[in-house]
Parts: sequence; C-alpha cells; structure tokens
Amino acid sequence: MAYPKDTSVTISELRPTADAWGPAPYPVLVLDRTGALRTANQAATALLEEAAPGAAPADTVPAWLRRAHDETRARRGGPAGPDAPALLQGFRGTVGARSYEAHASHLPDGDTAWWLVDDTGRRLAEEALSTERERTSFLAEASNVLLSSLNTERCMQVTAQLAARHLADAAVVVAPGDGRKFPVTSAVAGQGVTRSTVTADLSLVPGLGEALQGFPPVPSRWIDPAALPAWLLPEGFPGKVGSVAVTPLPGHGVPAGALILLRTGDRAEFSENEEIFARLFAARAGAALSAARLYAEQSAITETLMRDLLPPQLRRTHGVEFAGGYRPAGSRERVGGDFYDVHPGSSDSESTLVVLGDVCGKGLEAAVLTGKIRNTVEALTPVAHDHERMLQLLNGALLNSHHTRFATMVLASAQREEGLVRLLLTSAGHPAPLVVRNDGRVEEVSTRGTLIGALPRIETLTVETSLQPGETCLLYTDGVTEARGGPLGDEMFGEERLARALADCAGMPGEAVVERVQMLASQWLGDGRRDDMAVVAITAPRTTHLSAVNGHTRGRYTG
Repeated sequence: MAYPKDTSVTISELRPTADAWGPAPYPVLVLDRTGALRTANQAATALLEEAAPGAAPADTVPAWLRRAHDETRARRGGPAGPDAPALLQGFRGTVGARSYEAHASHLPDGDTAWWLVDDTGRRLAEEALSTERERTSFLAEASNVLLSSLNTERCMQVTAQLAARHLADAAVVVAPGDGRKFPVTSAVAGQGVTRSTVTADLSLVPGLGEALQGFPPVPSRWIDPAALPAWLLPEGFPGKVGSVAVTPLPGHGVPAGALILLRTGDRAEFSENEEIFARLFAARAGAALSAARLYAEQSAITETLMRDLLPPQLRRTHGVEFAGGYRPAGSRERVGGDFYDVHPGSSDSESTLVVLGDVCGKGLEAAVLTGKIRNTVEALTPVAHDHERMLQLLNGALLNSHHTRFATMVLASAQREEGLVRLLLTSAGHPAPLVVRNDGRVEEVSTRGTLIGALPRIETLTVETSLQPGETCLLYTDGVTEARGGPLGDEMFGEERLARALADCAGMPGEAVVERVQMLASQWLGDGRRDDMAVVAITAPRTTHLSAVNGHTRGRYTG
C-alpha cells in the first residue's frame, strides 16, 4: 500500500464528541489508543450500521481500517501531547461494494479521528484506464504478430493462442469449409495448439453458422455450454465449460472464419464489455487471416501461370540431345523476355523444332508477350518444316496484337540420320548460332533475317548444317554477348570471347556447354546490371555399338 507524504495541522480545539463531528460531510470515526470506537458521526453510522461507541473494534471497524490505525500509531511513536501536531495520513480500503480513502487526524487527548472519503469513482476510473492500457497493448502486440506472417495456418494458430491466453481459458478458430467439413484450430491457455478437419453440423452451436457468414454475433448468454458438440471442446480443456462466446472473424469483403471463446465453469460469464473487446481482436485476426488467404490464392494462381512461362526442362529427344539454361535479369524475377522451347516431332522420322527468342524489354511485361509468342509458335508447329512461313505467320500475329514490342528469334529443326544430326537454322534478327566441332573449331552459321513484329513483311535465310557425334550447336540470346563487366566493369563479353570459351568445350555434353557459358558470362558481369540470358545446346550424341568379346558384350564409342 502506498502512503502519501504526511502533512501536519494543529487541531487543539477538536473534542471527541458526536456534536463535534456531526456536521462533517464525510463519515468520521474516532478511535482510542486500543482501536475501540469512541464516537461516530451520522454519516459514519449510516455507512457502518454496527458502529456504536464502546463496541469492540472487530464489530464496528473494517479490518483494513484497524490495521491502518495500528500502523499510524506505531509510526507516530505513542500517545501525543496536547501540543503535538496531528498526522493526516491516507489509506485505502473497501466497505461493501465501495472504496474509501481514510485520513487520520490525531487529537490532543491521544485519540484518532478517521475521515473516510469515498473514492469509488476514481478507483473505477483508474481500473478502467489500466484495463484499457492493457487491452491497447495486447491489440498492438496481436496486430504485429498476426501481420508478420502471410501463412494461413500460422495465422490461425496465433489467433487461437492469443485468444486463449488473453480472452478466455481456451479458443477455437473455425475456418470456412467445403460443405460440412471445416478446418479447426484449437488452443488451451498454457498448452499447445491442435489442428484438425471436422465434419460438423453448425446448427448445434448457436451463432456459429451466422458468424461464418459474417453476421453479427449472438450474445454469449444465449449459448448453453452443456449443449456444445464434443468436437468443439479442445483436448486438455480444464473442467467443464461454463460460458461460451462466438464472434465472426471479418475479412476483406469475405468472412475469414469464426472465433469461439470458452471459459471454465468457475469463472464469470463474458460481460458485454468483454464481448466488445473480443470483437476488436477478432477484427484484427480476421484481417490478417483474410490477407494470408488472399496471398495463398494469388500465389497458387501465379504458380500455375508461371509454369507455362518458365522454360521447359530439356532432355534427349528422338536421338538428339537438348540442354537449356535460363537466367532472368533480376535476382528476384523468375521470368523475363528470353525464352526457348523444344517441340518434338511425332516420330523419329520427323524433325524436332527448337525455338529460342528474345522479346524487347524484360520483366513481367516482356514475359507476358513471351508466353503469347510461345503459344502461337506451338499452334504453328504443323508448318514447322517451313521456317519462313512459320515466321511470316508469327510476324502477322504480332503486328495484329496490341503489343508494341518486337522480338528476335532463331529456329532450328533437328533430325537424327544414322550417326549425324541434320540441322535447318533460320534467324530472325537474332545472333547467329555457333557450332562447336570436335577439333575445337567454332563455326558461325550464316543465317540471317529481320525482326519479328516490326515490319509488315520479313526476310529470312535458312541454312543447313550437320553435327558429327559429339559436336554441338549453340543458340543464345544477346544477354550473353552484351554482358558488361570485366576488369573495368564496362566491357562487353562479346562474340569473340564466347567463341574462345566454346573452343574449350569441344566434346563436352550439351549440359556442360550450357553451364560453362552461363558461368563465364555471370563471372564477367560480377555485380553489374544484367539482361536476361537464354542458351540452348543441340548435341549429336556419341553412338555406341555392341560387340562380343570372349562371349560377353561390351560398349565401344565411335564417331
């Protein structure tokens, strides 16, 4: 108990008589040295019905006031003389439902007059202020914790834990379900969190079905705890349920679920003020759950769309090895303006079409046009044997679209013929393909053509070449050759440096060639700005013949 500073006044004229204290506006009790009641004014007798002069202290004086009287006399050091100052000291206690602050006036004859000042209003205001501060602090903490995660399951767990710890003895979060199946997360104060999916009839819990639809909650007094279904009682709940509160979890236009608060039978029912506070918490939890659910839906949609935009995984097809690599311009991006695709023929006798292109720009906008080009090319595969016609049709499609971007592209038709791979190569404004021979020579295929989507009509030149077993044809975008870096940070990687790097790749598998080109270009860039990079290697695999040796078979590479 805190005590204010002592203030001294001289009260020589006061006498312990009822007449002396009668006009006082506050209850006044005069106690002697032993704590016995000497006199009480009218206000005091109205407050303490048993107050009568000479009565035993235990019958008339509240226990807290007796302790205050004893402590005050002990602090004063015994009876006071007629000229000693009176000690005015404040103590607090309750009488019935009201609280009082008691102030002591020490009289010259050694008695003590106690003035009881009703401070119930101040106490209630202080308690309300303290409660409001605690609630504000809790809501701030809840908002920070809930909004720190965009994982739906995590938000449901945190909601149940916070509600069980601060609002009730246990909490159950019910998410919108499919039919009669609902995801449920439960928490008991001081225990862990459990998750399950229940098949439930919501009509058995008053207000639950309405809460899941976003309607206002029903008062907790309308809910009979004894009628709750078994699935609603969390494992480890202490005792029987004494009171229940159900409140909706409002989301962004769509309800995010419902929150059910449970209290044990020995605790008071939820007051109207507590139910209002629960709704304030539910509003924050519902917003967090709704944001997490929206993020999950958008992530799922993005992932589905992204699968069609990402370059495919390449492998051996119809006896020809294909390997590809793609690196977007931004470290946080997954797609961009560079792309490649492989469209296998229906049989070994039909060639496989390889498409590698570069849309003007980078990032998501370029990726959107990339996806449209790839879809258009796939639709044009029936004419894949005629590169010029395919490019003319694609050019017309781009000119008729609302996009103003253009693209460069190279087409390669690859077909295995015995140990060789025959290639038809056509460039449309794209860097010329490079062929790595087995002896280390690097040849530039002299195909050329105009941009796609820029002019009404394009010009192309198709070139035929072949690959011996172990030889590779490399298709690449200008993100490789135009990579700026090096010792001074402003020199392009260039076609000559790329050719020298490929000369060291003679005889390597296609995957190794792709990996080396990407590695060298990235090292050259360092931390500098980069463009999208796409690389495709078409390799004629080394053939294997089986021959019998001492009755066993073994492999022999040729070519």
